[in-house]
Amino acid sequence: MKPLFIIVILVLAITVIIIIVAKNNADKEENILNFLDKMEKEKKEKIIRMPAAAGQFYPAEAGELKEMIRSFLLKANPPQGDGELAVLIVPHAAYQFSGEVAAFGFKEVALNKSAGFETVILLGNSHQEHFDGVSIFAEGKFKTPLGEVEVDSELAARLLKENKRFFFGQSAHQNEHSLEVQLPFLQEVLGNFKIVAALFGNTSRDDWKILGEAIAKNIGNKKILVVASSDLSHYPSFEDAKEADLKTIQAILGGKPEELEKTLRDLEKKGIKNAITFACAEEAIKSAMFLAQKLGAAKIELLKYANSGEVALGNKREVVGYAAIGFFKEKTSGNAFELKLSLSEQKELLSMARRAVESFVRTGKIPSFQTKSEALKQRRGVFVTIRKEGQLRGCIGQVGASEFPLSEVIPEMAVAAATEDERFWPVQESELPDLKYEISILSPLVKVNNWKEIKIGEHGVFLRNGLRQAVFLPQVAVENNWDLKRFLEELCVNKAGLEPSCYQDKAAEIYVFTAQVFGEN
Repeated sequence: MKPLFIIVILVLAITVIIIIVAKNNADKEENILNFLDKMEKEKKEKIIRMPAAAGQFYPAEAGELKEMIRSFLLKANPPQGDGELAVLIVPHAAYQFSGEVAAFGFKEVALNKSAGFETVILLGNSHQEHFDGVSIFAEGKFKTPLGEVEVDSELAARLLKENKRFFFGQSAHQNEHSLEVQLPFLQEVLGNFKIVAALFGNTSRDDWKILGEAIAKNIGNKKILVVASSDLSHYPSFEDAKEADLKTIQAILGGKPEELEKTLRDLEKKGIKNAITFACAEEAIKSAMFLAQKLGAAKIELLKYANSGEVALGNKREVVGYAAIGFFKEKTSGNAFELKLSLSEQKELLSMARRAVESFVRTGKIPSFQTKSEALKQRRGVFVTIRKEGQLRGCIGQVGASEFPLSEVIPEMAVAAATEDERFWPVQESELPDLKYEISILSPLVKVNNWKEIKIGEHGVFLRNGLRQAVFLPQVAVENNWDLKRFLEELCVNKAGLEPSCYQDKAAEIYVFTAQVFGEN
């Protein structure tokens, strides 16, 4: 019996050992898989494209860079674009040469911030690496001295699946300056946005259309801005450059990519002394023009032209041409927003709002303000929003035009937002340094007959249903990533105190408006 008993015990022990070993191996395999998944996620998160042009094309120190960009924007005075900006062509030389021209384009972006751009599609031609196809940055972030900009990996992934000519070649982007130099301007005027960065490899004359079609197919309802990065003529004399660039610009203003291509080929045949190209990112420009057609941006305006011979550091023997050109869509009928405050006027109003709140909290008095700006004497509907550490701290305003000018009503609304918003305790003096101010200047209200006419990111909504009424500013839907139905349901429930479907009631009256929205950085 004893030998048999010992054998049974040994078998049981061996079985237990086998089970334990098998479990340990399974746990190890699961741990390995989890580790690999974690590594893959971290790899994606760690793809950060570091700045290659900082310190050469623009200042590497954040404060100096901000100051330079703001000085350019303050000087920029583009013609008032009649419509909503959809596509932009801007130069990409060192800021001391082309920054002032680029600022005219990005000033338009600032003036169109109320459009709620979610993603900026950057188009350029590779200057550093020769390859076949289009390199689209797949995921990760682009870093500049002003911070990091996230890649719209979802849209990038859809594009990469569209055509075999599209791929992610990280090395193509690594040292490329043409897209990078646009980012600090965009960070200054937009703040929160994502990008899709696409570089043409300069080997196919058809890629521009292939990419344009892919983008148009995949953007859906996403609010995009297309920015093509290109300089014009390279190295002819001052006068030759002006003459050649004029022809190139006229072709772009004509809106037909094929005509631009013909113009550039004709210029190349002229044998202009020292000229090596007349548009260093021809494919990027043509793709942008193609997208403008698809987006219905039929109004094209030259915002600014100059060449390197016109700046202090330049010479007129060999120059490079620069142009900022905007493509505009028509705004919703009856809802045009004529008032466009300049950056200096925006800054003045924001200063009034801050000073009014700080004075009232400390002394109980609202100071009076004087302004020389005629725009700030207009009467408009306004809202003032106050945030603390990124969170809402108060928001009050009025939808209809005030009987008082902007320079008077905005200080009043700022103090009301700080002290009378029933959702919050009044602002205390200790909080003042942590507050950030945002102002929304509203267009006149326009009644819509069907709620489906409302455009997310463009329209604010004023709802009246019986004795209840409520308002949401245009940026609310964008900030919360709401679709139209959710936007209106939230308005009904949380603002009007009604059922989620109240906007569909026969008694409901719906009005839309646009807004010029600007705030402290």
